[in-house]
Amino acid sequence: MTSIPLHGANPVPEISISPEALSRGRVLAILSITVFLALAAYYFVGVDEGMTSLFGKTMVIHEWVHDSRHFLGFPCH
Repeated sequence: MTSIPLHGANPVPEISISPEALSRGRVLAILSITVFLALAAYYFVGVDEGMTSLFGKTMVIHEWVHDSRHFLGFPCH
């Protein structure tokens, strides 16, 4: 069985990205938010070691963060 290709039957649309898609201001805002969140996570997991109590006297969150510290290789004892 032979198939004959039909030219123009399924045209592929051309995709172009405009320079306005990601402006410098938007990239800077996204990068700033990402860096802030990464530093906040680093502080609470690696440096804080349970000094900040956001959830009262519950130890569930403390133990989870403590185990995360071990997993990431932070000294915590």
